[in-house]
Order: sequence, then structure tokens, then C-alpha cells
Amino acid sequence: MSTNDPFAQFKAAQREGWALFAPLEMATTRPAAALVKFAGVRSGETVLDVACGTGVVAVTAARAGAVVSGLDLTPALLARARENATLAGVEIEFTEGDVEALPYPDASVDVVLSQFGHMFAPRPELAVAEMLRVLRPGGRIAFSTWPPELYIGRVFAMIGRYLPPPEGVAPPHQWGDPNVVRARLGDAVNELRFRREALLQPTLSPQHVRALMETTAGPLIKLVSSLQSDPTKLAIYRRELETLASEYFADNAVTQDFLMSRAIKR
Repeated sequence: MSTNDPFAQFKAAQREGWALFAPLEMATTRPAAALVKFAGVRSGETVLDVACGTGVVAVTAARAGAVVSGLDLTPALLARARENATLAGVEIEFTEGDVEALPYPDASVDVVLSQFGHMFAPRPELAVAEMLRVLRPGGRIAFSTWPPELYIGRVFAMIGRYLPPPEGVAPPHQWGDPNVVRARLGDAVNELRFRREALLQPTLSPQHVRALMETTAGPLIKLVSSLQSDPTKLAIYRRELETLASEYFADNAVTQDFLMSRAIKR
């Protein structure tokens, strides 16, 4: 990461904050399969999984026969991704790195994917430029994000009210709005398509899912840490999150709707 990056400290906090994400990976495995299928990944294609986390998308694409690379900011998640690839019996090149400065040549991959990952880049215009730069003309870009008006998007908006991001950092849930996606990809792509699906997070209660997210989801880990000196405000936030979760809780699961976007680079 460049020392001239004005968001270097922010990214360092992200790297550490997401280190505990691994317990959530099982809930993201079916959405990973949905994204790989939506992107039309074929055997022999070169695929880059951006902000790959524990590698669920990368492994899924590799098992479909693709030649896969994965990149993430967080070493702990990359270690888990390598374990997942080894267990699945697939070879994937995992690299520590930043979506705003991808360490890959121009036009070097057939498909660029990201599941709930690239949206955390502070500057969407740089993330988009880099993802499209490494994609060959005619290649496909596809990603999954959280609609702002639904559960996880509303959670991110709530976090932003309690702990506003640094100036210049774009809210991640904006990526869940098709109009925003359309504007950010612009004329660099054609055949832009969208599809909504749902992830079910098993849990015994809204209180349980709140507790789980506070120990695994980077932004909530940071928020809880910031509120430790203000028990009253911490309790208010927790009630708000549990109330929000209860709107989407039924049959021992919380429904998390997500948006998949896919386009072809011109």
C-alpha cells in the first residue's frame, strides 16, 4: 500500500477489523455459487476474485475449472482462503493487496468477481478503474452487494450514523443501488444486468445475530469498540440493531437480500 495513499490508515483499520470474519463464511458459500453462475464462469477462463476474504468465491470458481487468483487486504483471511483451497483440492494464487491498486497487468483476466468486498474501497472510482483495467475487452465483471433499503444496507447506514466514516470515504451500501452501479461502470461496459437473491443467516434470535456480527463484522467491531466508554449509547445502538434484525428474522434465520450486478467490458 502506497505511503502516499490518503486512506492508508483507514485501510489498515479495515485490514485488522475484518480479521475475525471467518465464522461468517458458511453463510456466504451459497451466494458465492450464485455469483459464479451469474457471471457465467467457464472452465479454462482466468478469474480474479477481488477482496476475496476466505476464498469462497475463488474456490467455487476454481472447482468450476477456472484458473483463479484472489486478492484481499487481510492476511488472516488469506490464510483461511489457502486452507479452504487446499481442502477443496484446487490451486489458487492468493495475494495480499488493495483493490485500489491491483498488482496485475492490464487486460490479464477474463472475469473479475467480488462478493461483498470491493464495496469497502473508500474511492469507488479507483476500485472500478482498477477492476476494469485488469479485465480484458469482452471480459465480464460481476459482483454482489447489499441494497441500501434492505437489512445489511440499513445496518451500514446505522453504523454511519453512530460512527461516520472519514471524509471522502463512500458508504459501502451505495453499491447496492442499481442506479449507482450503472453510473459508476458508465460507458466502459455494456450488457449490464442485475439480479436479486437472498442469503439466510441461521440464528436463534435477533440478539444472537447482533452478538455474532459484533465479533466478526469489521465495521461493527469498530463501532462497539468506539462506544465502550459510553454504556448508554452502546445500549441504544444494540437495541436499534436488534430491532432492525427482528424485521428480517423468521424461522431461526435472518434474511439478507443482496444484489448481483454483471456487465461486459467494451
